[in-house]
Amino acid sequence: MKESQRSNWEAYWEDKDDAREVYSNADRVLRNLQRIIDPRGKRVLEIGAGTGRDSFPLAEHGAEVWQLDYAENSLRILQRLAERQHLPVRIIGGDTFCLPFRDGTFDVVFHQGLLEHFRKPKADQLLRENIRVLKSGGLLLVDVPQRYHLYTVVKHILIAMNLWFAGWERSFSVVELRRVLRRLGVVPIAAYGDWMYPSFIYRAVREVLKKIGVVLPLQPRIPGIHGIRVALRAAMLATPLPLYSGISIGVIARKP
Repeated sequence: MKESQRSNWEAYWEDKDDAREVYSNADRVLRNLQRIIDPRGKRVLEIGAGTGRDSFPLAEHGAEVWQLDYAENSLRILQRLAERQHLPVRIIGGDTFCLPFRDGTFDVVFHQGLLEHFRKPKADQLLRENIRVLKSGGLLLVDVPQRYHLYTVVKHILIAMNLWFAGWERSFSVVELRRVLRRLGVVPIAAYGDWMYPSFIYRAVREVLKKIGVVLPLQPRIPGIHGIRVALRAAMLATPLPLYSGISIGVIARKP
């Protein structure tokens, strides 16, 4: 069976060595955690940290942040960015299935773009290890691709052609993700969805054009339209619509 391997991620982060070429998540992890807790002084672990685009903002808001990844190229990027931004994060090379922490160490554990790369038995093992290192009452945030999207169709075509950058990946519905977390003993307390910006089609076209030497801006800005899109997006994020039409969903669950 196809699977996501360490070599996929070493190659991916080598290609993304310039972190400015990695799309922002618009601080969605920070935004959604702040609906529930103040991150200041909280011990936070990001697993599969990549470039730290989701955990560096938490450090800026006063959290004590640990960033864990197993890809050496990711760890080098994290170290460089931490030094550049003068943020006191703790960067660790480690195994998500055997975290190098004692039970009940963290107030928050989260990952974005990680769970989908593992089939169900390994995914359950990963989540149980997340829960183990959470304090009682701590929060687990799981952010994954949303199933009902054009991205899912394109992804599975590329996986079948052995062209998917991560080797293998799946997607989730918000109902399924909540059910998985409940089964493992944590209590879902919030969920969110988000749309990709810039759009999936723009990103795909940009990647194709890069291969022939044409480089479009990472973030297009169309005068007069950009502001309207930002305002509409903010208004719609407060509705259930992104949970069923966005490219990503997240569920926040509490450990009893």
